[in-house]
Amino acid sequence: MSHEAFTDGGEGKTPILTAAHITKKFPASEGRTLLACNDVNLSVYKGRTLGIVGESGCGKSTFVKMIVQMFQPTEGQILFDGKDITKLKGEELRQSRKKIQMVFQDPSAAFSPKMKVIDIVTEPLMNFGLIKRSEKAAKAKELLKMVELPEDFIYRYPHNMSGGQRQRIGIARALALEPEIIVCDEATSALDVSVQDRIIELLVRLQKEKGISLVFICHDMALVQSFAHDVAVMYLGNIVEVLPGNEVGKNAQHPYTQAMLGAIFSTRMDFDKKIESIESEAPSPVDVPPGCPFQNRCDRCSEICKREKPSLRKTGERHQVACHLF
Repeated sequence: MSHEAFTDGGEGKTPILTAAHITKKFPASEGRTLLACNDVNLSVYKGRTLGIVGESGCGKSTFVKMIVQMFQPTEGQILFDGKDITKLKGEELRQSRKKIQMVFQDPSAAFSPKMKVIDIVTEPLMNFGLIKRSEKAAKAKELLKMVELPEDFIYRYPHNMSGGQRQRIGIARALALEPEIIVCDEATSALDVSVQDRIIELLVRLQKEKGISLVFICHDMALVQSFAHDVAVMYLGNIVEVLPGNEVGKNAQHPYTQAMLGAIFSTRMDFDKKIESIESEAPSPVDVPPGCPFQNRCDRCSEICKREKPSLRKTGERHQVACHLF
């Protein structure tokens, strides 16, 4: 899939959502603290896709769960339509949730096995009183058409469908309330590669038709850079680099981003080029060292890296990197 297939047509000039200085801490054993997200600053733009990529445990899922208000940040603000949604309560909080919807990694776990598709995809609309019971079938068929599934699927149970079909149901449910942002948390990682490609193509098409913003969480750098307008690279709770998706392969600067690119296997790759693995493991988020979080795995680490944590700095119009080398 080519990146050029979905330019944003002039949209994306102003952030629709901005996370400012977001930190999330969890209590850990023996009175210690687990630092899941550390001073994260990211923006989501209208009609654009923000890909957030990093190894398992880097804090990316924790971050998006704060965007959809499943978690409260320990510090910081999340501004959506000019309001700090972390401060909302009661009915105002409930109404704000209509505008930011989520597609989960495992749709089977997100759906009740006792519910048919007609009930799954229309449940959000019924909860907000937006349709009558007599309108459910027509609305469910409309939503299934959007995600390229046959109308008669509305009377099926999710366990009688394939993984790709179930994920399309998850997307249909997320679309039901006509949100401005859809958050996909590892939404394709459990799918076969060919099915994965079709789900990405579906999301790109829906984005172009409806002007939806996407936040796409993934550990697969090759997949994310193939369709995301902007890519944020996360390591040990920190954003270490942000750059345009179509520049990742040639302009990535942070040693961690470069290491991730070096570890990619592709059937279209140059087989004379060795696939590099990233040596050693990330430190525990319960015991984050001072200085740069990537220092123990970086072959370009210097004394300043061990003493001082680098801040995210602009190195181009849409490029930021947190590294003392730049």
